[in-house]
Amino acid sequence: MKTLHCSDAGFTCDAVVTAATTEEVLQQAATHALAVHGVTVTQEMATQIATLIK
Repeated sequence: MKTLHCSDAGFTCDAVVTAATTEEVLQQAATHALAVHGVTVTQEMATQIATLIK
């Protein structure tokens, strides 16, 4: 299982995204970023965020 803590991406947020693959985590994180933080995740941002997934 892959996990991303929103706070690791620089947001003051307790959300944690979990999924089976890195791609699924990135998709869910992008949806969360737009809905909660008003941020559209670019390809460059996604590449950086992928390094934070554990």
